[in-house]
Amino acid sequence: MPELLLELFSEEIPARMQRKAADLLRKKVTDALVDAGLVYEGAKAFVTPRRLALTVTGLPARSPDTREERKGPRVGAPQQALDGFLKAAGLSSIDEASIETDPKKGDFYVARIDKQGADAQSIIAGILPKVISGFDWPKSMQWGHGGLTWVRPLRAITATFGTDNDEPEVINFEANTIASGQTTFGHRFLAPDAIRVRRFDDYVQALEKAKVVLDIDRRKDIIRADADQLAFAQGLSVIHDDGLLEEVAGLVEWPVVMLGSFDPAFLEVPEEAIIATIRANQKCFCLRDAEGKLAPYFIITANQIAEDGGKQIVAGNERVIRARLSDAQFFYRNDLSTPLEHGLPKLEDSVFHAKLGTQFQRVERLVKLAAEIAPQVGADVELTKRAAMLSKADLTTGMVGEFPELQGLMGRYYALAQGETGAVANAIADHYKPLGPTDEVPAEPVAIAMALADKIELLTGFWAMGEKPTGSRDPYALRRAALGVIRIVSDNNLSLPLTPLFEAAYMIRREQGAKSEVETADETAHDVALPDLLGFFHDRLKVTLRDAGARHDLVDAVISPESDDILEITRRVEALSALLGSEDGQNLLAGYRRAANILAAEEKKDGRTYDAPVDSTLVSGAEETALAEAVQTVGDEVRSRIAANDYRGAIAALASLRAPVDAFFEKVLVNDPDAAVRANRLNLLASLRDTMRQVADFSKISG
Repeated sequence: MPELLLELFSEEIPARMQRKAADLLRKKVTDALVDAGLVYEGAKAFVTPRRLALTVTGLPARSPDTREERKGPRVGAPQQALDGFLKAAGLSSIDEASIETDPKKGDFYVARIDKQGADAQSIIAGILPKVISGFDWPKSMQWGHGGLTWVRPLRAITATFGTDNDEPEVINFEANTIASGQTTFGHRFLAPDAIRVRRFDDYVQALEKAKVVLDIDRRKDIIRADADQLAFAQGLSVIHDDGLLEEVAGLVEWPVVMLGSFDPAFLEVPEEAIIATIRANQKCFCLRDAEGKLAPYFIITANQIAEDGGKQIVAGNERVIRARLSDAQFFYRNDLSTPLEHGLPKLEDSVFHAKLGTQFQRVERLVKLAAEIAPQVGADVELTKRAAMLSKADLTTGMVGEFPELQGLMGRYYALAQGETGAVANAIADHYKPLGPTDEVPAEPVAIAMALADKIELLTGFWAMGEKPTGSRDPYALRRAALGVIRIVSDNNLSLPLTPLFEAAYMIRREQGAKSEVETADETAHDVALPDLLGFFHDRLKVTLRDAGARHDLVDAVISPESDDILEITRRVEALSALLGSEDGQNLLAGYRRAANILAAEEKKDGRTYDAPVDSTLVSGAEETALAEAVQTVGDEVRSRIAANDYRGAIAALASLRAPVDAFFEKVLVNDPDAAVRANRLNLLASLRDTMRQVADFSKISG
């Protein structure tokens, strides 16, 4: 079957845009093909710095004939409705439509529209110009006189269509005065001559001969393997960086890996600063020696084969890196000469948010909130307050000003250099963590208290002024902050109710006088924002637990609007899952549903609720007596175990209800002729329901 080959050859496409652009090209073209009736077997997109390419295989030679039925207005409808129907259906007269009858709606018109299929080549010729003109680039430009916007000037378009056995034909169209053809070009420096393209296999082979590796993932593999081999030969290992590898693979069409070096004297600068400098300025990989220490070497990825073996390329990179590391060394030494505390006054000139005050005001709030949290996580209060006071001080340093991604890390180095304790220094570095789902969470008590304070202060502040994430928009990373709190609490097994912490954060803000426009009254912020923030945490926790394999219905059953202890919720879900995985649990759930259904029906019929204590004088029979005693005993035990945070024990106690519940429903008639006995038995079922609801809302459990 025929295949389509499309290449859009341009000036250099920014590396950060390449992969998404290739995926978008594939989606736009294939979606349009399917909409036009051209179903394909496979499609794959490729990208290099100078070209977007797409191959679509298994296309038919033409689209199929189709018949469409379009329902119209009823017979006798106004002329205006008939005219609209004729225009939409493409009919010249109502006589061309047929009349059908509906038993309920009567007679109505139906247009049967037969459409002849079209040659795939003509369909594609209409699709491709629209795809190109409507392509979505994060940033684009115009050039020439054709009016087309593209990421960089478009130089050539290749578009061929045909089978393996036939000479492919060119799909003829124009974009910005550039006519499509079957000519592309090789590597800009190594093989710049024109290449005549036929079909995809020939295209790939021709590009390879012209020093172009079309597949970005293959370029990444080449860079990774060659870098590892070059480093191994020197007794070194590459510090792999997936983000940098993706970027570098987007900068070259023919990757050539080289080894450079820098003066070992620069190693006095913290390794994170060296790596950041070399990565940001020269897009190079750093190396470690056999002992795991940072080595004075780096890996360069060039885009050409140099005649001198790369000596000039290496020398040029070394010259630039020497200058950049000299700057980093200057910043580091200059920062060390000034105690961190001396930078605090500068935070008064740095606005954190127009409605939340300066960075210094935020630090003051963090000191108080962290001190509130410290005793609850086993942290020393004074050390925690000290860490909070210095937590943002490195924002005023030269190194963090140059490389903002080093905030916290540089604070740790400077804190240790000026004699702060390891707990304080580590808290300064770790209080931003976790920065993502794979990042480590703080494990030391002082760092835990600081990290929680930082995130809770951030969340309560933005919630108080009504700035919450909407859809995919989350400019202040509030979702990440909430997920960070959840991970810190869960990974460190902390029983830490959130509501008191939210209230403490609000009180601290009020005492400081940092009221937002939304927070016009203490009651408004407390009564509206706080429950909404807790609900936001519930949503994030549900996603986290479901991703960890928990059943969605069990999560919903455990979480109530007042649930604010993340560890408690997690343990309840785990315990409930274990119970329902057993035969006793499944039978108990069936008994609960039977009891709940009976209660709901009788309460609706009687127009009242049954929630009175069980009257023991009205209890009769072994089965009813056994259930009443079991509910009383189990209810007391469940309350006791929940108070001790023993949720597995509470669930195990519920499991013991299975036998008396089964026996009760088998032998006892709930709707006894005696009204008092009936009411008492309904109260017993209500007591059973309420006892089980101490652990979870079983009505939300499916299955």
